[in-house]
Amino acid sequence: MTESQLRAPAAATTAHDDPHHGRRWLVLGVVAVAQLMVVLDATIVNIALPSAQAALGFADTDRQWIVTAYALSFGSLLLLGGKLGDLFGRKNTFIVGLVGFALASALGGAAESFGVLVGARVLQGVFGALLAPAALATLATTFTDPKERSKAFGVFGAVAGGGSAVGLVLGGVLTELLSWRWCLYVNLVFAVLAVVGAAFLLQNAKGQHRTRLDIPGTLLASAGLFCLVFGFSEASTKGWVSTVTLTSLVAGVVLLVVFVVVQQRVSAPLLPLHVVTDRVRGTCYAAVGLSAIAIFAVFLFLTYYLQEIKGFSPITSGVSFLPLTAGIVTASTTANIVLLPRTGPRPLLPLGMALGAAGMFLLTRLTPTAGYASHVLPSLVVLGLGFGLIFAPAISSATFGVERQDSGVASAMVNTMQQVGGSIGTALLSTLAASATAGYASTHTGDGTQVLAAVHGYTTAFTVSGCIFVVGAILTAVLLPSGVLTAGAPKEPVAAH
Repeated sequence: MTESQLRAPAAATTAHDDPHHGRRWLVLGVVAVAQLMVVLDATIVNIALPSAQAALGFADTDRQWIVTAYALSFGSLLLLGGKLGDLFGRKNTFIVGLVGFALASALGGAAESFGVLVGARVLQGVFGALLAPAALATLATTFTDPKERSKAFGVFGAVAGGGSAVGLVLGGVLTELLSWRWCLYVNLVFAVLAVVGAAFLLQNAKGQHRTRLDIPGTLLASAGLFCLVFGFSEASTKGWVSTVTLTSLVAGVVLLVVFVVVQQRVSAPLLPLHVVTDRVRGTCYAAVGLSAIAIFAVFLFLTYYLQEIKGFSPITSGVSFLPLTAGIVTASTTANIVLLPRTGPRPLLPLGMALGAAGMFLLTRLTPTAGYASHVLPSLVVLGLGFGLIFAPAISSATFGVERQDSGVASAMVNTMQQVGGSIGTALLSTLAASATAGYASTHTGDGTQVLAAVHGYTTAFTVSGCIFVVGAILTAVLLPSGVLTAGAPKEPVAAH
């Protein structure tokens, strides 16, 4: 399939034949609420973990499974969830995902044992894998006018990028004022709002050409992604050279290579390879993945620094991240509404990566006595602007011009890159930080060595994250073509004015 053929379908979708056109802005609100619920869950539960552990009495070695259980089911089933939305309709898939996610959240909130809580997190991941691709695919197929699409994806990008920081604030408030259980119960509020909106506003749009599900491809992709996420999760606790880690990572790579081979040979592939081999789309997927690896350093290690080194309460540390959220919202909306329609993604993503690198390198100045206003705040503002310039344009460009029957899997790839990137980031940066901390402690003595060693571990993670952003800046600058993306025209962007 040629590049021009890839872009042409977008031109065929007009306001006349789009069933959501007249209520498209209300649809955006429903999708944003659902996306916020999924994104919040990534960080709000982390804030609740210490309280949940104290209440249920599980060991420190088991604590990671509250996070890993969700990541495993969510990350491994995203491609399947995206394809089911294409086959059976995005409204149905969206509502089933919302209801299932809400029920799983209720089960987790009421859990009286570690096993029940882990099981609930698995179910959250399963239904999240149905919900997230359906939400993004609905947005991608609803907003086809370039100007309106830019505004819609600016809002979506702000939610996707800033929701995690909001989760830190909300998690701190709910945990301190109510209970850790409300960090799960709060999902019911979001789900009810989104279900009511979806029931009245959405039509059950699906692919124009109904095909059967690619069973071999589904099994290979799900198993491969499961092994990758599991391997990276195990690396953070058991090390990179442990038998379990190496076996899982190798198995994941082999399964995904076989998956690619199979997708080239079947008539109705789970993931049509032209979706990811497209120059713009593939680069945007890579940008999302690299950013997800690096961004975990902010939420994970800066949270540790603020609470363990500076003594901030959960609420105070959560509020401390609000400048990051403000920067993401400002940059996301500005980038997509004002800049992307005029410049295309090429200048925006490299600039966002460069700002991400600058913000991370600024955080390497942290010391046990560093002030929030002088050392943390400037970094958060710069990082927020950088993340906003990356996520909103990348998500919009990654789902632009996809054939309607492929919009679900194209959207699922965005979420897959975020999830796999986050798993890699957690394992890689946690391992490097732990090694740096241990190395510092072994070569230094005296009062305050433990605190200094911990800060050294954090700044090491920030340094590596900054380097990852540098790689992302080079990659996007080299691979993205210049100019704006235009539907119905040749795939190569036209020159910007």
